[in-house]
Amino acid sequence: MPTPLAETLTQLRIGNQKFLIDFYQRSRHLFARWAQRKHQLPPDKAHGLLQDTLLDFYDHVADGRITRMPEDLRAYLYGMAQERIAAHVPAHQPLPAAEASRRQRLLAQFNQLSTDCQQVLTYFYFRGYHFEKMGGKMGFPNATVARRQKSVCLRKLYDLVRGGYEPITGEVV
Repeated sequence: MPTPLAETLTQLRIGNQKFLIDFYQRSRHLFARWAQRKHQLPPDKAHGLLQDTLLDFYDHVADGRITRMPEDLRAYLYGMAQERIAAHVPAHQPLPAAEASRRQRLLAQFNQLSTDCQQVLTYFYFRGYHFEKMGGKMGFPNATVARRQKSVCLRKLYDLVRGGYEPITGEVV
């Protein structure tokens, strides 16, 4: 069963890159043919370009520049690759070590939250649900309870980030 687009963006925002890896594996040969035909790139350079473009796409999703999945993802990514080529962006510029480390720590701390807290924060921050909708999805009696739960969960995540690294268990308070 295919993953809904909103779920894909949510997974990307919390650091799960499986979708991008699968896309790369399915599309790299087709992309290499396109890059060869349009830009005379050999397959190894085309594969590197696709990897870099997918990482750029991931960064745009993670930092909020992309809030909706493009209708034609392949065309969107090819356009991003075209822009990289036109701008002569060097290949394989990894994230700075500090940023990569920060993202990994934040993902690990997010995963320490209870499943309910992860769900509440995902609904609010990554899917953009308003409190009424989030309350309905989570089974809360009203929007005020949803707002309080989001606040409690955000506080728990903030505490984890600030120094308390003990896993939080149990249900949402």
